[in-house]
Amino acid sequence: MRRMITLVALCIGPAAGAATLHVGPGQQFALPSQAVAAAHDGDTVAIHPGQYFDCAVVRRNNLTIEGVGGGVVMTDKPCQGKALLVIDGHNVTIRGLTLQRVRVPDHNGAGIRAEGGDLTVEDTRFVNNQNGLLAASNPAATVRVVGSTFIGNGACAGSCAHGIYVNQIKLLDVERSRFLGTREGHHIKSRALSTRVVGCDIEDGPDGTASYLIDIPNGGNAVIAGNRLEKGPRSQNPAVPPAVDETPSRSLRSQGCG
Repeated sequence: MRRMITLVALCIGPAAGAATLHVGPGQQFALPSQAVAAAHDGDTVAIHPGQYFDCAVVRRNNLTIEGVGGGVVMTDKPCQGKALLVIDGHNVTIRGLTLQRVRVPDHNGAGIRAEGGDLTVEDTRFVNNQNGLLAASNPAATVRVVGSTFIGNGACAGSCAHGIYVNQIKLLDVERSRFLGTREGHHIKSRALSTRVVGCDIEDGPDGTASYLIDIPNGGNAVIAGNRLEKGPRSQNPAVPPAVDETPSRSLRSQGCG
């Protein structure tokens, strides 16, 4: 007796019903905030090249916000007195953007303010903000930063702001990213239970006035490996040698930086 065997092919792709919302001149939405407000869980907001004086509060989960074609800049206009992108959703991915020139009265203005669950940031530039990326406490959250650039962020006016500053989260993972010219604060400050900084280029440069390269004031687990770390002549922490290949995973506190 001949038996018939039926093979069923299963195609696994984006979640059913997920949409891509396009932003830019001649696109479906003129501003990133309009697309973010219209998005549903699992959607992608695709921002086309241009300079956007705009900000957005991201409340959806599993959302991707990405620049397409390069030259996508969000600038100058923080939401809620916090950041260009305020992330309240879970499992959000930000990719291919430039986030710049954020100033707010409490001196904590950020390119990204992470207040929700897990966040992934890829290939994104943070330029001349008070904080590059600032994360609120959430013991279950992971913040992952990959292939990104932080230039000229930081401030110490009232309180100190940094290139990256995460409060008490589960994990901060920073990989293959560059930090240059941070002002007064630290390039990376982490109160996470676990901190991982691998394959990064962290330097003050000739004009940077940063304190620590990496500050882990609450202790916890730390992997600091394969980085190029260099202090500059104008550093707020001159006790560190001006150029080193690597530094132990320890906190190098300087007076006056919170």
